[in-house]
Amino acid sequence: MSSTASALTRSKRLALGLLLLVTAVFIATHFLAQTLAVQCLQAVAEAAMVGALADWFAVSALFRRIPIPWVQRHTAIIPRNKDRIGENLAVFVRDRFLDPVSLVALLRRHDAAQSLADWLGAPGNSPLLGRQLARLALAGLEMVQDRQVERLLTQALRGVLAQVDFARSMASVLQALTQDGRHQAVLDDVLRRISGVLRQTDTHHLVAESIVQWLKREHPVKEKLLPTDWLGDKGAELVADALESLLHDIAHNPQHRMREAFDGAVQRLITRLQQDPDYAQRAEQLRHYLLHDEKLAAYLREMWGRMRQRLEADLANPNSHIARKLAGMGRGLGQALAQDAALRASMNTRLEGWAQALAPEVSEFIARHIRETVQRWDAQELSALVEHHMGKDLQFIRINGTLVGGAIGLLLFTLTHLLRT
Repeated sequence: MSSTASALTRSKRLALGLLLLVTAVFIATHFLAQTLAVQCLQAVAEAAMVGALADWFAVSALFRRIPIPWVQRHTAIIPRNKDRIGENLAVFVRDRFLDPVSLVALLRRHDAAQSLADWLGAPGNSPLLGRQLARLALAGLEMVQDRQVERLLTQALRGVLAQVDFARSMASVLQALTQDGRHQAVLDDVLRRISGVLRQTDTHHLVAESIVQWLKREHPVKEKLLPTDWLGDKGAELVADALESLLHDIAHNPQHRMREAFDGAVQRLITRLQQDPDYAQRAEQLRHYLLHDEKLAAYLREMWGRMRQRLEADLANPNSHIARKLAGMGRGLGQALAQDAALRASMNTRLEGWAQALAPEVSEFIARHIRETVQRWDAQELSALVEHHMGKDLQFIRINGTLVGGAIGLLLFTLTHLLRT
């Protein structure tokens, strides 16, 4: 028997013992000489007995049916009103705890962004976050590994691909990339990378060797007479200098004709993706290939299987590389939040916005869960559960009823006696 059940049994016995005691005293006083003291004791015992019985009925009526005419329909209150209790509890939680105003007030009271920064900055919390996220990722991979789930995801992916207009989608992506000249920034980055490659020693040697090989292949006689190594080296320098000069001009001249040609090519591609039936047909062929080619499907399954195995092995490792990366990200986020008040204010604002937007749906979901869960409970089991956890305190109502009843009996007897004298 649990400690709670033992405490409930003891409190019931104490309340019943007091009732039996005052009943015994009340009966005994009828066999004694009716002195003033005996009459006083009799009145106290009678009132205590009435108080004990009244509170016994009040407490017992909460949990079980008491077959007393005219009042039994007001007993077994918890079992009879189980569904209404569940409904009221659900509404109370929804409207008083999970309403947007309460959630926003909670976020403001605790400064969620600062609390997150403090938690992430505390020793050991970032690694803990990394391990927990890795554990969740591993659980997700194990779930996806299930054949039924894998088949469902494959069907869902195919359904998405079947609905996508590849040509127009690619056109929309390119339009987004070219908006406000963003594609020119990409071109600038490509030019910088090409320039860096041209300055590398390996590139110089490759170009020089290519010139030498060209001379040997196209002009074998001249190659024997000319200093080919010197020509290759100088030719490589000339090619590198010419390309470097061209790239420099393009990079520093926003109106360069190469940039204009790049703009024109991108815009023509967008137009053709949107309007050209030939491009639409190619996109349809690509979709059919992605959906139905068995070799591609087998290759993708094999690649995903290898990738999943590596991910699972890493995530299951106590020294997981992914977990360490996640921990580092959490630590970086904590430091950024701790040092940047504007970032904290922005995060708090967004959290409050999410709370206001999501609160109605989330609170209704939780309320419905509470309501349906209580409705599924057995009425007698619910009654027993409530009595198990609250019965000890309710038994003290019976005990207090006995004591208060006796005190009131004494008071009434004293007042009556004083009025008579």
